[in-house]
Amino acid sequence: QVQLVESGGGLVQPGGSLRLSCAASGSIFSVGNVGWFRQTPGKERELVTTVTRSGGAYYIDSVKGRFTISRDNAKNTVYLQMNSLKPEDTAVYYCNANIQHVRYGPIFSYWGEGTLVTVSS
Repeated sequence: QVQLVESGGGLVQPGGSLRLSCAASGSIFSVGNVGWFRQTPGKERELVTTVTRSGGAYYIDSVKGRFTISRDNAKNTVYLQMNSLKPEDTAVYYCNANIQHVRYGPIFSYWGEGTLVTVSS
């Protein structure tokens, strides 16, 4: 069994910064690609950014230059540094990770329960 736990959300003023963490624990051989998604009420969950195991990153246009995704493979943890936050960044942020439980085994996709980010003055 695997758990993904997000942390670091909260209330921040426009222009401020937050750092989210996504920690994977449990029966893990390897954590592959990891993504951060966000969702607001009445809207579909949207992809924000992804990172490969080797650190290759992708960002949606609206967060480029403001958000930075990184990872510590030794700790099975992925971070999302969010700077210059805007009210439209307000959402519940979810972590999604592709995980192998054993060498050469299948890859499973896991979701965390989300952390709320509110950008407001």
